[in-house]
Amino acid sequence: MRLVSRICLFLLLCVAFCVTARARDDQCLSCHKTYNSYFTTAHHLTSRLATRQSILGRFNDILKTSEPELFYKLEAKPDGFFQTGVLGTPPDTVSISQRFDLVIGSGRKGQTYLYWGENDRLFQLPVSYWTALGRWVNSPGYGDRTLDFSRPVLPRCLECHASSFQPDTNVANRYGRANFVLGVSCERCHGPGAQHIALNSDPNAKPEQQAIVNPAKLPRERQIDLCGLCHGGVGVAKTRPFSFNVGNVLAEHIQLEQPKPDEPLDVHGNQLALLERSKCFKESDMTCSTCHDVHQPQRDASYFSEKCLQCHKVQSCGLFPKRGRALVGKCVDCHLPNQNSNVIFSSHDRVRITPKVRNHWIKVYR
Repeated sequence: MRLVSRICLFLLLCVAFCVTARARDDQCLSCHKTYNSYFTTAHHLTSRLATRQSILGRFNDILKTSEPELFYKLEAKPDGFFQTGVLGTPPDTVSISQRFDLVIGSGRKGQTYLYWGENDRLFQLPVSYWTALGRWVNSPGYGDRTLDFSRPVLPRCLECHASSFQPDTNVANRYGRANFVLGVSCERCHGPGAQHIALNSDPNAKPEQQAIVNPAKLPRERQIDLCGLCHGGVGVAKTRPFSFNVGNVLAEHIQLEQPKPDEPLDVHGNQLALLERSKCFKESDMTCSTCHDVHQPQRDASYFSEKCLQCHKVQSCGLFPKRGRALVGKCVDCHLPNQNSNVIFSSHDRVRITPKVRNHWIKVYR
């Protein structure tokens, strides 16, 4: 009876939270219906509650490690989903088991998972999922030779993978377990929407001041700052986490590393600095949204290549004399190639695994 009560309470809390979080975007999209595709974007799905639908990996499975006496069981139980690490040789084994509580990552490249520990502290689970392999792997940041569930989740990580958390000022990975908002919500890029909704509750109302931010109308520097919050590197915080708002000057909140002109940059570590090195960026007024529409999924290389041809002619490509119009739709494959990142890596079967990310330094690659 006690187990049944726990399951019911757990499900009720999950449902209550999902309604609260989803409702924030539902209110926006009830009027702005053309943007309903946002629910399927990587930004919106970058963090979620752990459910059968949000966790991509297969359960009742085992992940072996490079340590023969260490393995992990991935289990679906009546009261949730669990990772259990087992070390030793039977009957002399020790084990640690923790619940999947939060899913981090849309799943396009992979997912990692978090659990709530004692005193509302968040930790990363030691097993992640790698989409290209279609299976479980050792989580980034964890070794695969020790039984360990202790990697803390710091506010800067959540600041890019969620819209709102309440960090404890005294304990680095302690957060309020109520009123946090997962995923990147509409309000994260447009600002608080309550006043905007109130002003427009009358269908005939056309207030001049809409009390909402359209990032496209901000100065170029502020548009870049909004994206740079998460795509400009880790940096050093100057203000409390989650205090940056659309329209703010990013340098007043985070001190980002300023790389030297000839310093090698990882394709995932600082996409903003790579873009700023591009001749296209320096000689135009382009911003991130020149190529990216964050309201819809974008995975088609030809879509981005069309953006290139708004400024460039395919006939100006050095390969045009040989390949002609067969080059159309392939600009980004040559000028923004997919390259391996060494900032985030995992391991599987003693092999180092790195994701491929588009290099945002637009140039000619040999």
